[in-house]
Amino acid sequence: MVQSNHNSSQSASAASDEARARTTELLREVRRIEIQTSRLVTEHLAGSYQSAFKGQGIAFAEVRAYEPGDDVRTIDWNVTARTGEPHIKLFTEEREVTVMLLVDMSASLELGTREYDKRHLVARVAATFAFSAISNNDRVGLIGFTDQVEVFVPPRAGRKHVLSVISRVLQHEPESRKTDPAVALEYLARLSKGQGVAVLVSDFVDALGDPDSAVDKAKARRFEHALKVARRRHDVIPIRVEDPLELELPALGIISVEDLELLGLGGDTVVDFGRSQAKRYRRYVDQERQAFDGLMRKLSLDTMSIRCGDDWRGPLVAYFRRRNRRKRR
Repeated sequence: MVQSNHNSSQSASAASDEARARTTELLREVRRIEIQTSRLVTEHLAGSYQSAFKGQGIAFAEVRAYEPGDDVRTIDWNVTARTGEPHIKLFTEEREVTVMLLVDMSASLELGTREYDKRHLVARVAATFAFSAISNNDRVGLIGFTDQVEVFVPPRAGRKHVLSVISRVLQHEPESRKTDPAVALEYLARLSKGQGVAVLVSDFVDALGDPDSAVDKAKARRFEHALKVARRRHDVIPIRVEDPLELELPALGIISVEDLELLGLGGDTVVDFGRSQAKRYRRYVDQERQAFDGLMRKLSLDTMSIRCGDDWRGPLVAYFRRRNRRKRR
Protein backbone atom coordinates (compact mmCIF):
# COMPACT_ATOMS: atom_id res chain seq x y z
CA MET A 1 0.00 0.00 0.00
CA VAL A 2 2.87 2.36 0.85
CA GLN A 3 4.59 1.51 -2.47
CA SER A 4 1.35 2.10 -4.36
CA ASN A 5 0.88 5.52 -2.75
CA HIS A 6 4.49 6.37 -3.53
CA ASN A 7 4.05 5.45 -7.21
CA SER A 8 0.84 7.48 -7.39
CA SER A 9 2.61 10.45 -5.87
CA GLN A 10 5.43 10.16 -8.42
CA SER A 11 2.93 9.95 -11.30
CA ALA A 12 1.04 13.00 -10.05
CA SER A 13 4.29 14.93 -9.66
CA ALA A 14 5.43 13.99 -13.17
CA ALA A 15 2.05 15.01 -14.62
CA SER A 16 2.21 18.31 -12.74
CA ASP A 17 5.73 18.99 -14.04
CA GLU A 18 4.63 18.18 -17.59
CA ALA A 19 1.62 20.49 -17.30
CA ARG A 20 3.82 23.34 -16.02
CA ALA A 21 6.27 22.78 -18.87
CA ARG A 22 3.45 22.89 -21.44
CA THR A 23 2.08 26.07 -19.89
CA THR A 24 5.52 27.70 -19.86
CA GLU A 25 6.10 26.84 -23.53
CA LEU A 26 2.64 28.09 -24.46
CA LEU A 27 3.29 31.43 -22.73
CA ARG A 28 6.66 31.72 -24.47
CA GLU A 29 5.09 31.05 -27.87
CA VAL A 30 2.29 33.54 -27.24
CA ARG A 31 4.90 36.12 -26.26
CA ARG A 32 6.95 35.38 -29.41
CA ILE A 33 3.86 35.85 -31.54
CA GLU A 34 2.97 39.08 -29.76
CA ILE A 35 6.45 40.51 -30.35
CA GLN A 36 6.50 39.51 -34.04
CA THR A 37 3.01 40.68 -34.90
CA SER A 38 3.06 43.84 -32.79
CA ARG A 39 6.27 44.91 -34.52
CA LEU A 40 4.70 44.19 -37.91
CA VAL A 41 1.61 46.22 -37.00
CA THR A 42 3.65 49.15 -35.64
CA GLU A 43 6.09 49.32 -38.54
CA HIS A 44 3.83 48.54 -41.51
CA LEU A 45 0.14 48.23 -40.71
CA ALA A 46 -0.85 50.73 -38.02
CA GLY A 47 -1.54 53.54 -40.46
CA SER A 48 -3.03 51.39 -43.20
CA TYR A 49 -5.50 49.41 -41.09
CA GLN A 50 -7.80 52.37 -40.49
CA SER A 51 -8.08 53.22 -44.19
CA ALA A 52 -8.30 49.57 -45.24
CA PHE A 53 -11.19 48.76 -42.90
CA LYS A 54 -13.38 51.78 -42.41
CA GLY A 55 -16.44 51.84 -40.21
CA GLN A 56 -19.84 51.41 -41.77
CA GLY A 57 -22.13 54.42 -42.20
CA ILE A 58 -22.59 57.29 -39.77
CA ALA A 59 -23.69 57.55 -36.16
CA PHE A 60 -25.43 60.30 -34.18
CA ALA A 61 -23.03 62.40 -32.09
CA GLU A 62 -24.82 65.43 -30.61
CA VAL A 63 -27.10 68.40 -31.30
CA ARG A 64 -26.28 72.08 -31.54
CA ALA A 65 -28.11 75.31 -32.29
CA TYR A 66 -29.01 75.89 -35.90
CA GLU A 67 -26.81 78.34 -37.80
CA PRO A 68 -27.53 79.99 -41.16
CA GLY A 69 -26.35 77.73 -43.96
CA ASP A 70 -26.96 74.45 -42.07
CA ASP A 71 -28.84 71.73 -43.94
CA VAL A 72 -32.48 71.97 -42.85
CA ARG A 73 -32.78 68.20 -43.31
CA THR A 74 -30.63 67.75 -40.20
CA ILE A 75 -32.96 69.72 -37.91
CA ASP A 76 -33.86 67.81 -34.75
CA TRP A 77 -37.54 68.66 -34.47
CA ASN A 78 -37.96 67.13 -31.01
CA VAL A 79 -35.21 69.31 -29.47
CA THR A 80 -36.41 72.31 -31.49
CA ALA A 81 -39.96 71.93 -30.14
CA ARG A 82 -38.73 71.43 -26.58
CA THR A 83 -36.38 74.44 -26.52
CA GLY A 84 -38.23 76.75 -28.85
CA GLU A 85 -34.98 77.29 -30.81
CA PRO A 86 -33.97 75.35 -33.96
CA HIS A 87 -31.31 72.70 -33.38
CA ILE A 88 -29.63 70.29 -35.77
CA LYS A 89 -28.22 66.78 -35.38
CA LEU A 90 -24.49 66.22 -35.82
CA PHE A 91 -23.16 62.89 -37.04
CA THR A 92 -19.78 61.20 -37.11
CA GLU A 93 -18.53 58.26 -39.10
CA GLU A 94 -18.91 54.99 -37.26
CA ARG A 95 -15.33 53.97 -36.60
CA GLU A 96 -15.68 50.89 -34.46
CA VAL A 97 -15.25 47.73 -36.49
CA THR A 98 -15.78 44.23 -35.15
CA VAL A 99 -13.18 41.82 -36.49
CA MET A 100 -14.23 38.17 -36.28
CA LEU A 101 -11.48 35.60 -36.69
CA LEU A 102 -12.91 32.42 -38.22
CA VAL A 103 -10.05 30.02 -37.55
CA ASP A 104 -9.66 26.45 -38.76
CA MET A 105 -8.75 24.25 -35.78
CA SER A 106 -8.91 20.85 -37.50
CA ALA A 107 -6.27 18.14 -37.22
CA SER A 108 -4.64 18.93 -40.57
CA LEU A 109 -3.19 22.08 -39.03
CA GLU A 110 -0.76 19.89 -37.11
CA LEU A 111 1.19 19.35 -40.35
CA GLY A 112 4.41 21.32 -40.55
CA THR A 113 7.67 20.59 -42.35
CA ARG A 114 9.13 24.10 -42.38
CA GLU A 115 10.04 26.12 -39.28
CA TYR A 116 6.66 25.56 -37.58
CA ASP A 117 3.38 23.83 -38.31
CA LYS A 118 0.29 25.37 -39.87
CA ARG A 119 -1.37 25.95 -36.50
CA HIS A 120 1.43 28.28 -35.41
CA LEU A 121 1.30 30.05 -38.77
CA VAL A 122 -2.47 30.44 -38.43
CA ALA A 123 -1.93 31.92 -34.96
CA ARG A 124 0.49 34.50 -36.38
CA VAL A 125 -1.90 35.52 -39.17
CA ALA A 126 -4.81 35.79 -36.74
CA ALA A 127 -2.69 37.76 -34.26
CA THR A 128 -1.67 40.25 -36.96
CA PHE A 129 -5.29 41.13 -37.69
CA ALA A 130 -6.15 41.12 -33.99
CA PHE A 131 -3.36 43.50 -32.95
CA SER A 132 -4.13 45.73 -35.94
CA ALA A 133 -7.74 45.90 -34.77
CA ILE A 134 -7.07 46.74 -31.14
CA SER A 135 -4.50 49.36 -32.15
CA ASN A 136 -7.48 51.15 -33.66
CA ASN A 137 -9.76 50.47 -30.66
CA ASP A 138 -11.77 47.85 -32.59
CA ARG A 139 -13.06 44.63 -31.10
CA VAL A 140 -11.89 41.10 -31.92
CA GLY A 141 -13.77 37.82 -31.58
CA LEU A 142 -12.97 34.19 -32.38
CA ILE A 143 -14.93 31.37 -34.01
CA GLY A 144 -12.82 28.20 -34.01
CA PHE A 145 -14.14 25.42 -36.23
CA THR A 146 -13.55 21.95 -37.61
CA ASP A 147 -16.70 20.53 -39.21
CA GLN A 148 -18.47 22.12 -36.26
CA VAL A 149 -17.92 25.25 -34.19
CA GLU A 150 -15.73 24.16 -31.28
CA VAL A 151 -14.64 27.53 -29.85
CA PHE A 152 -16.39 30.87 -29.56
CA VAL A 153 -14.88 33.94 -27.91
CA PRO A 154 -17.15 37.04 -27.95
CA PRO A 155 -15.67 40.22 -29.47
CA ARG A 156 -13.79 42.45 -27.08
CA ALA A 157 -10.96 44.96 -27.24
CA GLY A 158 -7.63 45.05 -25.42
CA ARG A 159 -4.27 43.32 -25.38
CA LYS A 160 -5.15 40.72 -22.73
CA HIS A 161 -8.14 39.67 -24.76
CA VAL A 162 -6.04 39.21 -27.91
CA LEU A 163 -3.44 37.17 -26.01
CA SER A 164 -6.24 34.95 -24.72
CA VAL A 165 -7.51 34.45 -28.28
CA ILE A 166 -4.02 33.47 -29.49
CA SER A 167 -3.69 31.00 -26.63
CA ARG A 168 -7.00 29.37 -27.56
CA VAL A 169 -5.85 28.94 -31.16
CA LEU A 170 -2.56 27.35 -30.11
CA GLN A 171 -3.74 24.97 -27.41
CA HIS A 172 -7.12 23.81 -28.66
CA GLU A 173 -7.35 20.05 -29.22
CA PRO A 174 -9.92 19.43 -31.97
CA GLU A 175 -12.82 17.11 -31.34
CA SER A 176 -13.05 16.37 -35.07
CA ARG A 177 -10.46 15.71 -37.78
CA LYS A 178 -12.64 17.17 -40.53
CA THR A 179 -12.94 20.69 -41.93
CA ASP A 180 -16.04 22.57 -43.07
CA PRO A 181 -15.63 26.37 -43.24
CA ALA A 182 -19.33 26.75 -44.05
CA VAL A 183 -20.27 25.99 -40.44
CA ALA A 184 -18.22 28.96 -39.19
CA LEU A 185 -19.72 31.30 -41.78
CA GLU A 186 -23.24 30.13 -40.93
CA TYR A 187 -22.54 30.58 -37.22
CA LEU A 188 -21.34 34.13 -37.93
CA ALA A 189 -24.53 34.87 -39.88
CA ARG A 190 -26.68 33.78 -36.92
CA LEU A 191 -24.49 35.57 -34.41
CA SER A 192 -23.83 38.97 -35.90
CA LYS A 193 -26.43 41.68 -36.43
CA GLY A 194 -24.10 44.42 -37.63
CA GLN A 195 -21.41 44.75 -40.25
CA GLY A 196 -17.76 43.94 -39.71
CA VAL A 197 -14.67 42.12 -40.96
CA ALA A 198 -14.61 38.32 -41.18
CA VAL A 199 -11.08 36.88 -41.48
CA LEU A 200 -11.43 33.24 -42.57
CA VAL A 201 -8.11 31.44 -41.96
CA SER A 202 -7.88 27.81 -43.04
CA ASP A 203 -5.96 25.35 -45.20
CA PHE A 204 -9.33 24.70 -46.90
CA VAL A 205 -8.45 21.02 -47.14
CA ASP A 206 -11.50 19.30 -48.62
CA ALA A 207 -13.56 22.51 -48.45
CA LEU A 208 -14.86 21.85 -51.96
CA GLY A 209 -14.09 18.16 -52.24
CA ASP A 210 -14.34 15.90 -55.27
CA PRO A 211 -16.52 17.43 -58.04
CA ASP A 212 -17.50 13.90 -59.13
CA SER A 213 -18.97 13.15 -55.70
CA ALA A 214 -22.61 14.08 -55.10
CA VAL A 215 -21.90 14.55 -51.39
CA ASP A 216 -18.95 16.85 -52.08
CA LYS A 217 -20.94 18.81 -54.66
CA ALA A 218 -23.55 19.56 -52.01
CA LYS A 219 -20.78 20.54 -49.59
CA ALA A 220 -19.27 22.91 -52.17
CA ARG A 221 -22.66 24.52 -52.83
CA ARG A 222 -23.15 25.03 -49.10
CA PHE A 223 -19.72 26.67 -48.78
CA GLU A 224 -20.42 29.00 -51.72
CA HIS A 225 -23.83 29.96 -50.32
CA ALA A 226 -22.35 30.66 -46.87
CA LEU A 227 -19.70 32.90 -48.42
CA LYS A 228 -22.34 34.81 -50.39
CA VAL A 229 -24.44 35.39 -47.27
CA ALA A 230 -21.42 36.51 -45.23
CA ARG A 231 -20.23 38.81 -48.00
CA ARG A 232 -23.50 40.76 -47.97
CA ARG A 233 -22.85 42.02 -44.45
CA HIS A 234 -19.15 41.57 -43.80
CA ASP A 235 -15.83 42.25 -45.42
CA VAL A 236 -14.80 38.60 -45.92
CA ILE A 237 -11.06 37.87 -46.14
CA PRO A 238 -10.21 34.21 -46.95
CA ILE A 239 -6.59 33.32 -46.12
CA ARG A 240 -5.23 29.93 -47.17
CA VAL A 241 -2.43 28.47 -45.04
CA GLU A 242 -0.43 25.65 -46.60
CA ASP A 243 2.58 23.41 -46.10
CA PRO A 244 4.75 22.54 -49.15
CA LEU A 245 4.55 18.82 -48.37
CA GLU A 246 0.77 18.65 -48.77
CA LEU A 247 0.96 20.24 -52.22
CA GLU A 248 3.22 17.61 -53.76
CA LEU A 249 3.86 14.40 -51.87
CA PRO A 250 6.82 12.41 -53.26
CA ALA A 251 6.56 8.75 -54.27
CA LEU A 252 7.49 7.12 -50.97
CA GLY A 253 6.44 3.51 -51.57
CA ILE A 254 4.78 1.60 -48.74
CA ILE A 255 4.39 3.93 -45.79
CA SER A 256 2.52 4.20 -42.51
CA VAL A 257 0.25 7.22 -42.61
CA GLU A 258 -1.54 9.12 -39.89
CA ASP A 259 -4.46 10.66 -41.77
CA LEU A 260 -4.83 14.32 -40.82
CA GLU A 261 -7.77 14.58 -43.26
CA LEU A 262 -5.38 14.98 -46.19
CA LEU A 263 -5.97 11.66 -47.92
CA GLY A 264 -9.36 10.59 -46.66
CA LEU A 265 -8.01 7.33 -45.26
CA GLY A 266 -10.11 7.46 -42.13
CA GLY A 267 -7.35 6.91 -39.57
CA ASP A 268 -3.85 5.49 -39.17
CA THR A 269 -3.06 2.98 -41.90
CA VAL A 270 -0.43 1.57 -44.25
CA VAL A 271 -0.63 2.57 -47.91
CA ASP A 272 1.35 1.92 -51.05
CA PHE A 273 2.15 5.49 -52.08
CA GLY A 274 4.06 4.83 -55.28
CA ARG A 275 4.60 6.96 -58.37
CA SER A 276 1.07 6.55 -59.77
CA GLN A 277 -0.52 7.37 -56.42
CA ALA A 278 1.71 10.45 -56.06
CA LYS A 279 0.62 11.69 -59.50
CA ARG A 280 -3.01 11.08 -58.67
CA TYR A 281 -2.63 12.98 -55.40
CA ARG A 282 -1.01 15.96 -57.19
CA ARG A 283 -3.84 16.04 -59.72
CA TYR A 284 -6.39 16.06 -56.90
CA VAL A 285 -4.58 18.88 -55.07
CA ASP A 286 -4.26 20.95 -58.26
CA GLN A 287 -7.93 20.40 -59.04
CA GLU A 288 -8.99 21.41 -55.54
CA ARG A 289 -6.81 24.55 -55.56
CA GLN A 290 -8.12 25.60 -58.97
CA ALA A 291 -11.70 25.12 -57.81
CA PHE A 292 -11.05 27.21 -54.70
CA ASP A 293 -9.32 30.01 -56.65
CA GLY A 294 -12.15 29.96 -59.19
CA LEU A 295 -14.75 30.34 -56.46
CA MET A 296 -12.89 33.29 -54.95
CA ARG A 297 -12.78 35.02 -58.34
CA LYS A 298 -16.46 34.28 -58.93
CA LEU A 299 -17.39 35.93 -55.64
CA SER A 300 -14.86 38.77 -56.08
CA LEU A 301 -13.15 37.88 -52.82
CA ASP A 302 -9.55 39.01 -52.47
CA THR A 303 -7.68 36.10 -50.93
CA MET A 304 -4.05 35.22 -50.22
CA SER A 305 -2.03 32.06 -49.65
CA ILE A 306 0.73 31.74 -47.04
CA ARG A 307 3.04 28.72 -46.78
CA CYS A 308 4.98 27.33 -43.85
CA GLY A 309 8.63 28.25 -44.24
CA ASP A 310 7.93 31.22 -46.52
CA ASP A 311 7.67 34.88 -45.55
CA TRP A 312 4.23 35.31 -43.99
CA ARG A 313 4.61 39.02 -43.23
CA GLY A 314 5.13 40.19 -46.82
CA PRO A 315 1.81 38.89 -48.17
CA LEU A 316 -0.09 40.54 -45.31
CA VAL A 317 1.61 43.90 -45.84
CA ALA A 318 0.95 43.63 -49.61
CA TYR A 319 -2.69 42.82 -48.92
CA PHE A 320 -3.18 45.94 -46.77
CA ARG A 321 -1.50 48.07 -49.43
CA ARG A 322 -3.79 46.68 -52.15
CA ARG A 323 -6.78 47.51 -49.97
CA ASN A 324 -5.59 51.07 -49.46
CA ARG A 325 -5.06 51.62 -53.17
CA ARG A 326 -8.60 50.43 -53.93
CA LYS A 327 -10.06 52.64 -51.20
CA ARG A 328 -8.39 55.72 -52.66
CA ARG A 329 -9.85 55.17 -56.13
